[in-house]
Amino acid sequence: MDFDLIVIGSGPGGYHAAIRAAQLGLKVACVEKGAVGGVCLNVGCIPTKALLHVAAELRGAKDASAFGVDFGTPKVDLAAVDRWKLDVVKKQTSGVGMLFKGNKVTLLEGEGRFTGKNTVEVAGKAYTAEKFVIATGSRPAAIPGFELDGDRIIDSTGALTIGASVPARLLVIGAGAIGLEFADVYSSFGSEVTVVEMLPQIAGAADADASKELAKALEKRGMRILTSTKVVSQKATAKGTEVTVEGQDGKREVITADRVLVAVGRRPNGAGLGLEAAGVQVDERGFVTVVNDHMQTNAPHVYAIGDVARAPLLAHKAMKEGIVAAEHAAGMPSAYDTVVPSVIYTEPELASVGMTEAEAKEAGFEVRVGRFPLSASGRASTLGVSGGLVKLIGDAKTDILLGFHMVGPNAGDIVSEAALAIEMGATLEDIALTQHPHPTISEAVMEAAEHAHGKAIHIANRRR
Repeated sequence: MDFDLIVIGSGPGGYHAAIRAAQLGLKVACVEKGAVGGVCLNVGCIPTKALLHVAAELRGAKDASAFGVDFGTPKVDLAAVDRWKLDVVKKQTSGVGMLFKGNKVTLLEGEGRFTGKNTVEVAGKAYTAEKFVIATGSRPAAIPGFELDGDRIIDSTGALTIGASVPARLLVIGAGAIGLEFADVYSSFGSEVTVVEMLPQIAGAADADASKELAKALEKRGMRILTSTKVVSQKATAKGTEVTVEGQDGKREVITADRVLVAVGRRPNGAGLGLEAAGVQVDERGFVTVVNDHMQTNAPHVYAIGDVARAPLLAHKAMKEGIVAAEHAAGMPSAYDTVVPSVIYTEPELASVGMTEAEAKEAGFEVRVGRFPLSASGRASTLGVSGGLVKLIGDAKTDILLGFHMVGPNAGDIVSEAALAIEMGATLEDIALTQHPHPTISEAVMEAAEHAHGKAIHIANRRR
């Protein structure tokens, strides 16, 4: 065999798998048809967060007058913003390239396709290995009748380049993490933003209270949000792109936009890899059909990780799965068994881990809920933040933490505390008894736990 392990795809899951396997002494190659780092580093997580940072700085400059500081009207050089974003991407992708070299991972450039059980063809050359990891990620989902043209109608990749001017009117189809984050960016840059979502709430997988809190904050900033609404058709006119939408009551409305962003989720890249030649089953959506706790497919010598394996389609999940696959391929007793936090990086951020209140009730738990509004937080007041919340879901019988949901500053960092608490089997009382520094946003987690037991100091406790 040419290699012990070949990883197909160099995104977060793929490069973690390749590097960890090399650390464990395997001879490893990683196949990549595009730029090293995959979607996340090149056209996903990293450049999006770079734009969100610029957006936050813009809002901060505009809002500072409320604190007695006047910067005047900010001037935005869109070309300079694009250069800075690309520099951030280059730094991250070149870092992965150096990690490959440092760990002696061979990079095979080109599109990989199985031609046999143990053979992959890349750029016209065949390579053999004992084991494989499929880490081919996903691509933006499409809507019939809303074909991309790179100008009027774009997907998340197209939205990363604002262009020569900010569109006056942006229509976002889909209120998941991708749609909401780009809505945040373009709204901060001056676009009039309308978000259309088929589901009854934005951030469909989020706890209902957290979803409502985020929607309220975004609408306060001037965004228009239409839930339980579907897009019907679109046409180009002299006035712009006219999109017909239909509400749950059947009433239709025509929304005119200068640019339309299609952000209705992603589709896994499991098809077209010749996986049938290796004996691996793939369903009609592109997901690898069978993946066990070791990340093995129905063909045990082939592993599948990240977006192509199963939901949720998140980079940090792919990273952990990649490490599990690499360790198991190297003969270690490694398995994937962990909760997955999720974050929407808008302002305010929405972060969650574990069960929602509805999920906990549906699972048969007697639910105990603790809440703390950030309007009662001293640190939030010093930041000029008047909204947001922390909500904890616990089991009333055992007091064990089942879920955490937060809308507010730094929620994406604070959620790690809750993820660790769930992994460790912590109780609401454990969290309430843990001293949190004052004044911080994180102490709202402690206060929510206190509220769950009727011991809140800064807000009214519910009557028992």
